[in-house]
Amino acid sequence: MRIACVGLPGSGKSTVGRHLARKMGLRFIDSDQVIEQRIACSIREFFEREGENAFRDIEQQVIDELTQGPSCVLSSGGGTVLRPANRQHLRERAQVVYLHSIPEEVFRRLRHDQNRPLLQVADPLARLRDLYAARDPLYRETAHFVIETGRPSVSTLVNMILMQLELAGLLAPP
Repeated sequence: MRIACVGLPGSGKSTVGRHLARKMGLRFIDSDQVIEQRIACSIREFFEREGENAFRDIEQQVIDELTQGPSCVLSSGGGTVLRPANRQHLRERAQVVYLHSIPEEVFRRLRHDQNRPLLQVADPLARLRDLYAARDPLYRETAHFVIETGRPSVSTLVNMILMQLELAGLLAPP
């Protein structure tokens, strides 16, 4: 089984995905880490040097490959859903979990993070609100499950995802 986590930057895709993979005995893959290994630099550097379009081209190749690979829990980049091909590959080849976070919540978590290229702007909260407005419908279109992140602990979020998979008949009850 392939499970893919989608959501805004800072919604918990990597953290929740890593814990979910451990609990399910699956490999965890962060698509951004795979991309960074491939381009041999940080996404931020690549973004600045080559631009967003070049980055999205590489991201699309990586998502296509990872969604055809062995069972895993995949954490995708926040903007992965911007490309129709990525939405299609994720939706058809994985069980997609949208970790839904409101912009204010993400801002609270990320306000000191210097490694998010899209948030290195004068008003990061306004930027997050814009990203949310543009991407929330795409996350929902791609997702099989929507999990409200709110304030639950990581283990609570993992259990909520497992419960959703179980209710959908995709996992045997414990």
